[in-house]
Amino acid sequence: MRKLFVILLSAMLLTACQESKTPVEIKDTTQNNKKETLQVKEKQEATIHHKEIKDGITYIDGILIVNKDIALPKTYHPDVSQVANQHLNELIAAGHEEGLNFVLRSAFRSYETQTSLYNQYVTRDGQEKADTYSARPGHSEHQTGLAFDLGNIEGTDDFMESFEDTKEGEWLKSHAHEYGFIIRYPKGKTDITGYQYEPWHLRYLGKPTAEKVYESGLTLEEYLGLK
Repeated sequence: MRKLFVILLSAMLLTACQESKTPVEIKDTTQNNKKETLQVKEKQEATIHHKEIKDGITYIDGILIVNKDIALPKTYHPDVSQVANQHLNELIAAGHEEGLNFVLRSAFRSYETQTSLYNQYVTRDGQEKADTYSARPGHSEHQTGLAFDLGNIEGTDDFMESFEDTKEGEWLKSHAHEYGFIIRYPKGKTDITGYQYEPWHLRYLGKPTAEKVYESGLTLEEYLGLK
């Protein structure tokens, strides 16, 4: 009888030990499943962008794009966009109500004008340096008629990174998107845009898109899936 009791007790202990290992195996499987599910979800959330080239002009998701890699035709000459100009005037007026004194420094530039400017900069600073702050002919946003350079009435920080520390520069950074604009070449993104930080350079996208780009914290290249 005592032998039978020992045998039964040993069998119960063996069963308990085997059962104690089971939760560990289930836990590992669950973690693997979670990782696989997360990877699948990330792939499903990848945005698909639509690219269209019409008359030599590139649009991605309906947004005209020009940068270091994508050019505009030499003959493209739309002049200043009236819609963009209207919203720029609203932006300047709103700033004036806040005691700010914006001054428009540059707007539409033709291919020929950009050629002249770029060549001047190359002569002065060399091509490598000029390429960090000036677009080559056909690659300037100003040729789209949708880009504007703003300064202030003092003018001491115009076309300089220090413009971001002026009252006008600080206001633009926080409110430009409310009028359909983005800071096209943001701080710390030179490796993506190819240009130095330009807190004065605005690009019109329209309010809905500008707000999305602003909230994303991305450059236009990143937002459109180019980088």
